[in-house]
Amino acid sequence: MVIPRAKVGPHDVKMELIYSGVCHSDVHLGADEIAASMFPMVPGHELLGKVSEVGSEVTKFKVGDKVGVGVIVDSCQECENCKAGEEQYCLGGLIGNVHTYNDKKRYKLLGGNPETQTFGGYSGSHVCHEKFVLKIPDNLDMERAAPILCAGITMYDPLAHWGVLEGGKTVGIVGIGGLGTMGIKMAKAMGNKVVAISTSPNKEAMAKEKGADVFVVSSNEESVKAAADSCDLILNTISVKHDAK
Repeated sequence: MVIPRAKVGPHDVKMELIYSGVCHSDVHLGADEIAASMFPMVPGHELLGKVSEVGSEVTKFKVGDKVGVGVIVDSCQECENCKAGEEQYCLGGLIGNVHTYNDKKRYKLLGGNPETQTFGGYSGSHVCHEKFVLKIPDNLDMERAAPILCAGITMYDPLAHWGVLEGGKTVGIVGIGGLGTMGIKMAKAMGNKVVAISTSPNKEAMAKEKGADVFVVSSNEESVKAAADSCDLILNTISVKHDAK
């Protein structure tokens, strides 16, 4: 399949793809399990590669830089949320921001053509406005960095929003899966005490290996009681309906 990519404009960055992570939402959309899939489709929203070309007015990147692109590649740039740097809450139109794939190029940074579809990271290259490109530090292994562009930012944003970046707090993480283990590592690296909370006692060793100081079995009343009122912030990563009290 030939995947159409835009020509590099003044503010665009072209990257040659080296890695692209697999998120379960890629699987859902590829299997058309949420009735929102547009085919043909190229999934992938955890893009990692090296810059091969930059536009004439690009200031943040140069050829050879290690870069990444996450789930958002455009937004209206005009609403109050976009102007505040919160493009994930874009209020433009009826849909908001534009996703890296399975979406339409509705806004100006991608040319504003709603008839043109976005295609993701399972490809040879990608072209994106520099506003939505991130620099990857040289000391970060490329093959390990992809999940940071999805699970990482999903956990980092609330940690930053609720003021625990400076450490010294107690952070609870509910659900010790992909998001949960990422949250444990981040909260611990920020200098916080971390309480891992899971229905399964079998996850205690893994949670503590990732950085948890305390492990709570939520299905055990005594375990929950021992940790009651101990957290300054609790992040709930469980995706199914459950008792959150």
